[in-house]
Parts: sequence; structure tokens; C-alpha cells
Amino acid sequence: MANFEFLEALGQIARDQNIDEGELLVALANALLAAYKRRPDSAEDAEVEINPETGEIKVWGLDLNGEGEVVREWDATPDDFGRIAAQTAKQVLMQLIRDIQRRQMYEEFANREGDIVSGTVQQVDNRYTLLDLGRVEALLPQAEQIAYDKYEHGKRFKVYIVEVRKTSKGPQIVVSRTHPALVAKLFEMEVPEIANGVVEIKAIAREPGHRTKIAVASNDSMVDPVGACVGARGSRVRNVTNELVSERIDVVPFSDDTITYIQAALAPARVRDVQLDDVEGVATVIVHDQQLSLAIGKEGQNARLAARLTGWRVDIRSENEEVEEVVDEVWTENDVVVDETVHEVVIDETTPEVEGDGTAPEVAGASSEPQESAVEEEA
Repeated sequence: MANFEFLEALGQIARDQNIDEGELLVALANALLAAYKRRPDSAEDAEVEINPETGEIKVWGLDLNGEGEVVREWDATPDDFGRIAAQTAKQVLMQLIRDIQRRQMYEEFANREGDIVSGTVQQVDNRYTLLDLGRVEALLPQAEQIAYDKYEHGKRFKVYIVEVRKTSKGPQIVVSRTHPALVAKLFEMEVPEIANGVVEIKAIAREPGHRTKIAVASNDSMVDPVGACVGARGSRVRNVTNELVSERIDVVPFSDDTITYIQAALAPARVRDVQLDDVEGVATVIVHDQQLSLAIGKEGQNARLAARLTGWRVDIRSENEEVEEVVDEVWTENDVVVDETVHEVVIDETTPEVEGDGTAPEVAGASSEPQESAVEEEA
């Protein structure tokens, strides 16, 4: 007997939940077969058929030969199977909808690993923060949080998708605010030249919440890569900085010449000379005495980031005086430990205590005066 109301309801559910109607019919047929098998008078082998045109449901009893081939079939539909079908359909459809939605969400976000999304804070504890991404929640572990962020309920943050895990309760999305690629994605959103490939990000070194150095190059001789990233009066880099809770960002020009690149990476300090040891991978940097504290940075931060950005261990020395101070830091490249050797920065005991480089311009290597002044105002 035709059951057009059943088909209409099924179609409406499929449209509302964005589920393939054929997939719903197959799942329902499997569930009805399982319900039929629980009857004491059921055939040993059977299959359930749902007519996609009329909605009619039939159970076919099967006789199989030794090789599993059907040699005879007959209509084994019980008289009260309509009632059983109605009860089963409700349970199956609810479970199936949940399973399909979980699978669709997993497939959607599994393809977005390495992407940036916006989320709203839903729940906070001392282990993680839950962010609402719309259709699904994301897990922001404490280790992936910027220390200066205030995770207040309802506040929106941009986060980087690190991993999408498949679980029985649906996809578990792990996101980060500290990943270096978050900075790259934020610049891609703010700088059209990066989005269309004219300007390329070559390297990033980051200490989340404090400072980031980003090296950029242009594939068009008419486009200044640093100026494109800074924007008019520092507007573009300021938008990125605001999203990262005023994390300082140095944009430096990339160069294939190692010495030039290291000099740019140590900006805002001015470097007098760079001597390379290719065997040890050490760059000995000579700076004027008054530039020493600026080159090293607060607690060695500028030297550390320059080393990570360039891939060279940087040994900074003043022109005249040399006393050892150890900067206990393992430098990395692309989040992979490259060298665990402790880097020694050479300074003099009489050198005043390093007070940081807060007065330095936020962007190094800018090619025009308006850019430099704009960024200094921001800092």
C-alpha cells in the first residue's frame, strides 16, 4: 500500500537536516530488518524493501543455496508491520540524523585543519576554554592560550585549527591562539597582496603574547613587501596586533643573502658586521656598544627571535667588551627543534641592565618614513 505521507515527511527531514534522502531510506530499511529479525516467526534470511516512489514497505523472505545465492523469495511482510515500522522509523531517524550530522561536521572541519575561524567563549576552566564555532564547539587548551587574553563568556576570538579528532560524540576540534601560523593567517586576511600571492611570508618566529618577527618577500619588483604588510599609517599591522592583544610585530624584508637577512632580522638594532661559521651554523654579529642592549632585546628576546627566523645561532658581541651571559633557549624552525645548543650572547658587566626595546619601531625595514612614524606611534 502506498504511503505518500511517509515519503513526504522523510523528504522534509532530509531537506531540513541537509541529508541525502536515499541514505535515510537505506538506514531505515536496515533498522526495519533488524526489528523483523526479532520476531519469533521471522524468516531465517530476509530483506526489507522501501519503494522510493510510493513509500510502500515490504519484507521479502529468501531461500539461499549453499553458495549464498537467492533461489526463491516470497512476501513475508507481517500484518502488523506498519505499526512496527512506525515505531522503528522514529528511533532510527533520530539516531541516523545525529550520526550523519556528526559525520558531516567532521568532514567539514577535517578539511579545515590549518584554517582560521572565529569562536565565542562558552565555558572556561583551568584546563581549557570551550569556543562556540556555530555548529560545533572547539577546545582551546590552556597551553594554546595567550597569557594576556581575557576569556570572558561571550567574547569572540580568532583561532587557528590545529587538529580535528573523530569521536563517538562528533568531531573534537582543537584550536590554538599561540600557533605561529595564526599570525600568517591574520596577515593573509588583512593584506590582499599576501592573499593573491604577490607578497609571500617566508618565515615566522613568535613568542605568543609578547613579540613576533615575520619575514616577507615580494614576487613583484614594484611592490614593497614590508610596506604592503604595514599598510597606510600602520593600519594593517595594527589590526593584527589588536587581535593578538597588542603583541608586538616586527615585519622584516627577507633576503637570499644570509648576512643581509640576519641584519634585517635583528632590527631595530643596527648591525655593524656579521661573520658566518657555516660549519657550526653560528652567525657572530658585531654591533656598536650603544646598540648592544637593543640587539639582544629584553631577556634576549630580539636575539632569540632573530635566530629562529633565520635558522642561524646568533652570537651578539659589542665592538670592544665581551663578558658571557647565557640565554637559555632552544630555537626552533616551524615548531620543530633544530638545535638544542644553548646560545651565548656576549655583553659586558659594565653594560647597563637591558631595559628592553620598547622604544624601537614596531616594524623593521619599512621603506618609507610615513610607515616608520606610524608604527612608532602604535608602539
